[in-house]
Amino acid sequence: MLLIYTQKVTPRIIYVFKHICTHILGIPIKFTSKIEEFIAHDGAKLSYGRQALGNEFFIQKVDLLMEQGFSELEIKVQPWDDTVCFFALPEASDLPFDIFAASFYLLSRYEEYLPHVKDEDGRFPAGESLAYQESFLHKPVVDIWAYQFRDILLDRFPDLKFSDRNYKTGTIIESNHTFIFKNKGFLRSFIGLWFDVFKLNIGKVVDRLQVWIRIKDDPNDIFEDLINLIKEHKIYMLFMFQLSDFSIHDRNISHNRIPHRAVIKSVADYAKVGLLMGYYAMEEVRSLRKEKLRLEEIIHSPVEHAMNSQYNLRLPDQYNNLSELEITNDHSMGYPDHPGFRAGTCTPYLFYDINMEVTTPLRIHPYAFHSNVVGKTSKTRLKEDISRMLLEVKEVRGMFRAVFSNHDFSDYSDNKLYYSLLKQIYEID
Repeated sequence: MLLIYTQKVTPRIIYVFKHICTHILGIPIKFTSKIEEFIAHDGAKLSYGRQALGNEFFIQKVDLLMEQGFSELEIKVQPWDDTVCFFALPEASDLPFDIFAASFYLLSRYEEYLPHVKDEDGRFPAGESLAYQESFLHKPVVDIWAYQFRDILLDRFPDLKFSDRNYKTGTIIESNHTFIFKNKGFLRSFIGLWFDVFKLNIGKVVDRLQVWIRIKDDPNDIFEDLINLIKEHKIYMLFMFQLSDFSIHDRNISHNRIPHRAVIKSVADYAKVGLLMGYYAMEEVRSLRKEKLRLEEIIHSPVEHAMNSQYNLRLPDQYNNLSELEITNDHSMGYPDHPGFRAGTCTPYLFYDINMEVTTPLRIHPYAFHSNVVGKTSKTRLKEDISRMLLEVKEVRGMFRAVFSNHDFSDYSDNKLYYSLLKQIYEID
């Protein structure tokens, strides 16, 4: 056990110490504010404060974990061994920076509470982040810091117990258009056919007619192929289906359509299924509750997973709405238009609500790659970026997650490229 002394045990301190020491490193910890108890302890111990109490492991604190709310911070990024760090400390500290304050800054998404320029969809863009501006977005720095911190601790306390974890990979398949042609209704289908004819897209006209008379599968219905991959290679996939009402933003087919429900039920037999939140579900609990109930009716079990990477990730409102409806896992934490680790970590973590200064029960599963970036960079650079991030995650035995769309694997996409990326992530020959 690691005994931690701090003059005041704040919610922020409990949150970030538990994440780094317990969740990443598997080190049991205990907090104390009693100097006598700390000095009497003859095992591994760490003090977090203004000055050391004796010869214990000492990290000098910055003020961030003692504060409430948020304010503008001056941050200077500097090198540390083969990585970077910020919130630098004087030599009296056993670490050259406040690892806990820096980790809290990234995990809580502190910078997203501050004024920033939004993108065209109202989202916090990668370019506004400290990680992008200082060129460490591709690194899960929180996990890297944690493992280097562990090594330094073990030099001081070789008998300290910790647990190893295993490197994992997983992908999320978004389905906001389960079908391209099938079950769209007469008016939508007629308009779509007219546009294909007008643009002389004869291939699509033929495909559309063949799907209508049921001699060909819908091009977006690639779920059986992905399920076969799961069966053959024992890989982890999470499928997200959109069940929102039709609108200018959400254009999937009706949740009442039998083929739509049949696809979801068949996928749920072999993989986890979650809710791909529609635009209005991001805005209000009522819409979110309606979509959640629709999915639960189809899969006959509670919905535990949700995400929405296409629209604005509103912190903390979206997460509070998910928690209110007892959705316990969110997969929205990432940049859909840029590879990298938005929260600086490749480890699932509990979301901290800065407005309320509480650790919420909602577990965040960050992703590092979204298929939206394909086409914005060369194939060679794309595969190099994925290889580099995979290596970074392997070194800290984390979880690498990527997001694809069912449309990526259809005949109307460069499906060979997407399948190659999928196999690269899972290391499938």
